[in-house]
Amino acid sequence: MGNPSSRLHCLIKRCPNFYRKPNFLLGLAKDEKPIFNTAFCDQMVSPFSQTKQFSVGANDTFIDPVPVVATTRSPLDSSPTIDAGSSIRKPISLWPGMYHSPVTNALWEARSSIFERFSDAPVDPTPQNDLITKTPSMSRTSVLYKFSSDYVLREQYRNPWNEIRMGKLLEDLDALAGTISFKHCSSNDGTTRPLILVTASVDKMLLKKPIRVDTDLKIEGAVTWVGRSSMEIQLEVMQSSPEASSTSESLALTANFTFVARDSKTGKSAPINQISPETETEKLLWEEAEERNKMRKVKRGERKKEIQGEEVNRLNELLAESRIFCDMPALADRDSILIKDTCLQNSLICQPQQRNIHGRIFGGFLMRRAFELAYATAYAFAGSAPCFVEVDHVDFLKPVDVGNFLRLKSCVLYTELENLSKPLINVEVVAHVMRPELRSSEVSNNFYFTFTVHQDSLKNGARVRNVVPGTEEEARRVIERMDAENSCS
Repeated sequence: MGNPSSRLHCLIKRCPNFYRKPNFLLGLAKDEKPIFNTAFCDQMVSPFSQTKQFSVGANDTFIDPVPVVATTRSPLDSSPTIDAGSSIRKPISLWPGMYHSPVTNALWEARSSIFERFSDAPVDPTPQNDLITKTPSMSRTSVLYKFSSDYVLREQYRNPWNEIRMGKLLEDLDALAGTISFKHCSSNDGTTRPLILVTASVDKMLLKKPIRVDTDLKIEGAVTWVGRSSMEIQLEVMQSSPEASSTSESLALTANFTFVARDSKTGKSAPINQISPETETEKLLWEEAEERNKMRKVKRGERKKEIQGEEVNRLNELLAESRIFCDMPALADRDSILIKDTCLQNSLICQPQQRNIHGRIFGGFLMRRAFELAYATAYAFAGSAPCFVEVDHVDFLKPVDVGNFLRLKSCVLYTELENLSKPLINVEVVAHVMRPELRSSEVSNNFYFTFTVHQDSLKNGARVRNVVPGTEEEARRVIERMDAENSCS
C-alpha cells in the first residue's frame, strides 16, 4: 500500500484545487478547519472500499461502525433511538437494492428482523385471523441525526445554500412511516402470511420552523389510527435550539402518512391489528385521524359529481383572464402568467436499486424526485431560491415497478398574493407511468407542494406573478385544490 504520508502527498499534488477549496465549500464554519488524515484519504483514493466511520480525537483514534439496534426485537417492546449515522452496510439478501440514504439504510436493517422471522414460517402460511390490539407506543420509532458531530452525515443532507436538503428528509420520513407500519402489523410468532404495506397518501406535511443542517435532528412517529385495512402514522421532526424552552418550540415539522395493507398472496385488502390509545394525547390524535378518514370518504364521493351551479361561475371567472391571453395577448396583464408557461418536466427509467421490499419503487424515492422538481419549478417561476412551506397532499394511485418509464410533469397551479410579504406558490407534480410499447400512459402519483420566497428577494419592486389557467381542465384542477386546502384549514 505504501507510506500513508506519501499517498496523501500524491493526492494533494494530483488534486491541488480540492485541497485549497475555501472552508464554506466544504460545509465548514469560518473558524472550522478541514480535517485531513490518512484514513479519510484512503477512502478518497479507493471510493469502492468499504466505508469506515471514524472520529478524530487528541490521538487520532479510529472507531469501528456501531451496529444499529433492530427496532423489532419483539412486537411488544418499545425501541431505542436509531442512530442515522451508524448503520452497518452488510449485504443482507432480504434487503431490496443498495440505493439508500443513511436513514433508509438503517431502517431496512431494522425491518430485516421481521422478514428473517418470516423465512422460518410455513411455505404456505394462512392469513392472520387472530388479530391483536396494540398501543401506539408499541410501534413508536425514532431516528437521530447527529449533524453537529457527524460531518459525513451532515454533508449528505446539505443543499447548496447550507440548509437541509428537504427532498432527502421526505424520503426518510416515508421510510420511517413504512417501518412503523411493519412494526404495528407484525404478529408475535411470525407464522402468518406477511402483508404488503404501501403508502396510500400523505395528508398535510407542515414545516413549523426552519430546519438547520448543523444541529442534531430527531424524527419520531407511531401509528395513531387504524381502520380495517388502513392505518395512519403521525411523524414529528424535532430540532432543539438555545432559544427553545419547551418541546413544542423544538417541533419543526409534522406529517401524517396513510398506509394500506394487502394480502401478499391474493392482493386483496387485508385486516390489520387494531389500536388502543392510552394517553389523552393519543386519544385526541385518534379522533383527529378518524375525522380525516371520514373527510377522505366524502371527497371520494364528491369527485364523482360534475361541477355545476355556483362552481360554473368560478370556472368562468378563472378562465376570463386566460381568454385575454389567447385572444388579445398584447392586452394581457403583465403581472399574470398562464399555467402552461410555468411547466417543467423530467423523465427516468426506474432502476432495481430504487425498489422497496416488495419489488416496487420506493415511495420515498418518488417523493424526493417530485419535491426536487417542484423546487426547481418554483425557483424558475419566482426568480429566487424558494422556501419550503408544506406538502399539501400526496396521492399514491398506482404502484410504480422496476423498469417503468416514469415521467414527472410540474407546474405552478396557482399563487396566493393576499400577503405580499409572504406570497405562496402552489406547485403540482403529476407522475405518469408510460409504456411506449403499449402506447399507454397512466397517472401513478399526484404531489402538491407550497413554497414562498425570502423577503429580501422582493425588494426593488420584484413580486410574484399571478397564475391563471388556460383551459377548463386546468381551471377544474385549481378549484379542486383550493377547495381541498380550504377544507383543511
